[in-house]
Amino acid sequence: MNARTVLQQLRDFESRNITYLEADGSWPIVWDRAKGVHVWDVAGKKYLDLTAAFGVAAAGHANPAVVRAGQRQMARLLHAMGDVHPHALKARLARELSRRTFERWSPAATGKTIFANSGFEAVEAALKTALLATGKPGIIAFTGAYHGLGYGALNATHRPHFRQPFTAQLRRFAHFVPFPLGAPGSHPPPPPPPHAPTLPQVETALRRQFRSGTIGAVLVEPIQARGGINVPPPAFLPLLRRLCDEYHALLILDEIYTGFGRTGEWFACEHTRTVPDLICLGKALTGGFPLSACVGRADLMDTAWPPSNGEAIHTSTFLGHPVGCAMALAQIAEIEKRQLPARAAKLGAALLAQLDQLDLPPSRLRTAARGLGLMTGLELTLPDGQPATAPALGAIKALLPRGYIFLPEGEHANIISFTPPLTITASQLTQSVTALKQALLAQ
Repeated sequence: MNARTVLQQLRDFESRNITYLEADGSWPIVWDRAKGVHVWDVAGKKYLDLTAAFGVAAAGHANPAVVRAGQRQMARLLHAMGDVHPHALKARLARELSRRTFERWSPAATGKTIFANSGFEAVEAALKTALLATGKPGIIAFTGAYHGLGYGALNATHRPHFRQPFTAQLRRFAHFVPFPLGAPGSHPPPPPPPHAPTLPQVETALRRQFRSGTIGAVLVEPIQARGGINVPPPAFLPLLRRLCDEYHALLILDEIYTGFGRTGEWFACEHTRTVPDLICLGKALTGGFPLSACVGRADLMDTAWPPSNGEAIHTSTFLGHPVGCAMALAQIAEIEKRQLPARAAKLGAALLAQLDQLDLPPSRLRTAARGLGLMTGLELTLPDGQPATAPALGAIKALLPRGYIFLPEGEHANIISFTPPLTITASQLTQSVTALKQALLAQ
């Protein structure tokens, strides 16, 4: 089926709010297959993927070991019964997630998992856990946050574009505090943007919310992805840990995007040795199958959730899907075997240095690179300081027919992100930066 036919069927039969379709057919492409760091469209054209399909393909698209694990499991047991009759791989993966998180962070601790399908469901499992454990319904979230679009997670997703149409049906239990911006990661780092909140100002705002007595948890992304690849100061997560301890609240880290090596460590919280109470995982967990997890300290999970009496109070039909569990175990093994977190750290540092040296005419565009590991963004602003949305989108669209897949991030879509498979090579990153510079100069 050619692209024109596919896109016409989407116009005819998919909700028109889902897929953005350019009238001239220049966007989107229709994916046909993917392998490693490359994607091919239905016409056979090859692309270099700088998105890893929203960060999912950390070990490369269609990683052979992950694919084989999924295929073997599909032939053996395609579906199981969620919270009723378990399968062995669900137990193995829960054990592995405990080993990868709380057992690494605290020698005497273990973790317990609630499996889910998409990232927002893991967040909502964490929110439920916090309410059951503390009895307090309120949470603190941050400006720029994106935690998914289910009605629970939507309360903590900051951008009005996502929340505003549904506010009449939202409980509004989240209270937003400014997200502090740290050194963007460039060399040498420029000063924070004008009017950016300082860490003491953020602490003041946090304490003001805590003093209400209704806050049971703080929910935060260690690095905001869709918010614009926003990197906080190194002292930010430790501050949140101290305040949560002081006010008897839970620290929930949304590492759905940052987890499994993306930032140069297995989990982004490890850069500052911050141990959460709950961590939400997804995206790169399986390399391509819809599976997510909320992992919490075992003592906390046992305090919050009662033993099952035969009818779970939080479950789903596909909970702990056997194919997803098989792929997750293979994906984790691949990330470890290929030492992808260390690879991401090394390549990310080189990428930031290259983005810092783009040398665009400041009279046309100003750039600022930031990120950690292979979670990097290039912010574009106009000479007057306004977001350069049109040049950013123009460059992304111009690069597509040239064989490069990029995505914009941030409320104004003026941050061009680099979140490629962690298997990408240094030369492929250099090639991408060169192509991006050429596209920006042409805007």
